[in-house]
Amino acid sequence: MKNFMGKDGFQWFVGVVEDRNDPKTLGRVRVRCLGYHTEDMVKLPTKDLPWAHPMNPITSATVSGLGQTPLGVVEGTWVVGFFTDGPTAQQPVIMGTLPGVPKVLPSVQTTKGFQDYLNGNYPKYSGESDVNRLAVNEIGAEGEELNPHSTLTQRRETRDLAVGTAMIDGVDGGVAPFAGDLDDAVKGKWDQPAIPYAAKYPNNHVYESESGHIREIDDTRDNERIHERHTSGTGYEIDSEGNKVTKVVNDNYDIISNDDYCHIQGNSRKTIDKGLRVRVNSKGEAGNNYNIEVGKGSNVNVEVNGGNINLTTINTGNDAGDININASRDLNMQVGRSMNINVIGSIIEESNFKTMFVTNSLTQNSGNQAINTGDYTATSTKATINGGSEVDVNASIINLN
Repeated sequence: MKNFMGKDGFQWFVGVVEDRNDPKTLGRVRVRCLGYHTEDMVKLPTKDLPWAHPMNPITSATVSGLGQTPLGVVEGTWVVGFFTDGPTAQQPVIMGTLPGVPKVLPSVQTTKGFQDYLNGNYPKYSGESDVNRLAVNEIGAEGEELNPHSTLTQRRETRDLAVGTAMIDGVDGGVAPFAGDLDDAVKGKWDQPAIPYAAKYPNNHVYESESGHIREIDDTRDNERIHERHTSGTGYEIDSEGNKVTKVVNDNYDIISNDDYCHIQGNSRKTIDKGLRVRVNSKGEAGNNYNIEVGKGSNVNVEVNGGNINLTTINTGNDAGDININASRDLNMQVGRSMNINVIGSIIEESNFKTMFVTNSLTQNSGNQAINTGDYTATSTKATINGGSEVDVNASIINLN
């Protein structure tokens, strides 16, 4: 049993990954090992290197797709491992990866191994730590960032600034005046907060994929952050005070299979550069209402700049709908030009008093007109009443001036 695995000594190695296209899709890679394999790829081409199994952590089941996939190393990655078959050195296992400071960049026009000769992609930088720039955040003598990550520069340059908010001008004078609401709290506009990145090594834990997806869990004191970003630029960030900024660079879809609850304990401001469509009760079922309630002491202000406000109910018969307006106090209407009302049925007006002021002329045309009132007073420089065959005026007192 002296040659049984684990009883014949521990044969370990350091090497460079040269191929990760495992035909069995087990996460295996081909590694050229220092002291075991020559760098001369003519004598020992990559295809003749043994496949090395990756070792996953105990937190990953690594069975039936459970846990984390054993993928991550790339051509050019330095690894450390051991041989399960001892001195035979044909069954390598990778235990981990080794960052360093590369002196030269890879070349695809070479016969030398120990590098990413297939693609020439990695390492990307020479004379610089393999640790992610977002984790290192190297600072110069003047406090400047020496090697800022490209995504950090992009995010700073693409902040959303001077976003206008709803500004209600109000109306002065006339019979329907109301005060404006110019959103003094933000002076009518707001800016996306500055990017809160201020990481200090070794507190920022960064994961970056080959295509540029990024995840940061930053434990830098007083600047704790969580940041996740798609390579397109869509992502979110939570700063040390718990403020969250979400940015979507293309379309956004929210699909909720049941109810949706949202509690905003402060103010909400939404700015839409184009249009807004809201459809309620798309299935046409009774009781699915569109309800808006405004608490005591505040108003509902709707302002349209250069457009119309159109309010209508459609359908006929039992499906037809009314428009009901209930004013607990006055109903004031200021019309800048004409007021046109076309009623197919009847008009019924009921009030204690009614006063009409007409600057020029008043014309009433009717087949039959009946006026029933306690007192009726008509004052005019010229009054013309055309009743056709009959005019009836019934009142206890009739004053015609």
